Amino acid sequence: MKQVKVLINGINGKMGQALQRLIQTRPEFGLSFAGGRESGEEVHVDFDVLIDFSTPQGAQEAFALAKQHRKAFLTGTTNLPETFLFQMQAEEKIPVFYAPNVSLSVYFFTELVRQAARMYGGYATKLHEIHHVHKKDAPSGTAKNIAAAIGFPTQQVTYERVGETVGTHVAQFATDFDEITLSHKALNRDLFAASALDIARWLVSQEKGFYTMKDFAKFKLKEQTK
Repeated sequence: MKQVKVLINGINGKMGQALQRLIQTRPEFGLSFAGGRESGEEVHVDFDVLIDFSTPQGAQEAFALAKQHRKAFLTGTTNLPETFLFQMQAEEKIPVFYAPNVSLSVYFFTELVRQAARMYGGYATKLHEIHHVHKKDAPSGTAKNIAAAIGFPTQQVTYERVGETVGTHVAQFATDFDEITLSHKALNRDLFAASALDIARWLVSQEKGFYTMKDFAKFKLKEQTK
């Protein structure tokens, strides 16, 4: 099995550190370099995929670096400018993956909420999310994605910033007679780091173009039915 060499942009962040730690425990991956142009450094190393969890500006610089080296690019950075999203969606030279939340379980949770919204169309709906106090965007990118999936107004999503909470998302559907509550709680960032590495390993074998969690989920479902 060929080792996948990973370049991390945003190594000093919590996700970057989690990725670095997990890479050291998984022999199918190698850490090419910890850093990137966000810190103003030039990169002269060999890598197969660039994983970015940084800032909107850092993500754009990392994307340019991946294109320069003609290597796969994966970002889970949130609050990205629409112009940059369009750039990634139109990419034809390298495989590109973007998701505001790279957890496969969060993707399936979102699909579950989507189905519940259809089933309980006459119910009053609430969406709530909780993250750590350091998170800059509110509501979170994941909460916005869930809201978009069910046609729920983003401005009505409620949120809290509590301690070091990794991420909790709650969808509630209620009438005067009953209440249905669906929730997903991430216990630690390794959930996202492990999923990002699984996606990266899959991404390097894909054709050039733009990919999302929907594409990766299809692959995982096919893999499980073999």
